[in-house]
Amino acid sequence: MPDLMEPLQYHFFVRGLLAALMAGGICGLLGVYIVLRRMSYIGHGLSHAVFGGAVVSYVISVNFYIGAGLWGALSALLINVTSRRRSIGADAAIGIITTASFALGVLLISRYNTFTRSFDAALFGSLLGVTDRDLLVLAGVTVATIGFVFFGYKQLLFNTFDPEVAPSYGVRSGTIDTLFALVLAAAIIASMNILGVTLIAAAIVIPPTVARLVTDSFSRMLALSGVLGAVNGFAGMYLSYYLDSSSGATIVLLGTATFAVALLYASARERRYAMRRRAPAAVAVQSEPKVAIYDYD
Repeated sequence: MPDLMEPLQYHFFVRGLLAALMAGGICGLLGVYIVLRRMSYIGHGLSHAVFGGAVVSYVISVNFYIGAGLWGALSALLINVTSRRRSIGADAAIGIITTASFALGVLLISRYNTFTRSFDAALFGSLLGVTDRDLLVLAGVTVATIGFVFFGYKQLLFNTFDPEVAPSYGVRSGTIDTLFALVLAAAIIASMNILGVTLIAAAIVIPPTVARLVTDSFSRMLALSGVLGAVNGFAGMYLSYYLDSSSGATIVLLGTATFAVALLYASARERRYAMRRRAPAAVAVQSEPKVAIYDYD
């Protein structure tokens, strides 16, 4: 049996573990609103848009968080503005803007191939890439995300389940959507080094989907999704150490396994519920008095 305390002797692993814990938690928390509004594509799209900004910031020698942050914020705002046009759907707006941004990043990588290896970690995640600065940024984003969800709980709830009626009750849907997109962009940028661009969307979608399978309560779903994301991040980091595998891929595959178990549990629960509903009906039919039918012709 491997020594579970062995990885904790390495500072790079401890940093990666803390980063995975926080990144998984905030991705799971924000993912609830994305899944319930059937907007899973926004997490995938924004992560690809941020990748383009990361490459551009590297090329022009600008700090990663400044360059990628500005690029991600601009992408989020463009998506919000474009998707409000009735003639253009949100999915089409996200597809155009984020794919163009990602393509720009790929183009620059092919042009300046001296830093191709540096962006392998950005694409697939790497626990070796987490620094103390990354932890501080991620901690700040985690606090901001929790604060945003806590203080905007009612507005977010109303805007999630009834966005068309929400403005009639004083909820500024446009402002809430914009702030949510900016917070999501910040979470993606802060989580990029640990999860990787190509896998962040899965980390956003899987925990709330699992939570939705096991509970019908919104508040419990919110709490459970955040906890699941954090646990998957923590456990996935440990597995990646012993398997010598990509941290982001291991976290996502562990989350997928959790989803499979939750799906089996939900299916079994539905079958038991269906059987209990059929049982009283069957008893009622058997207990009905038999009526003799006579032919008088």
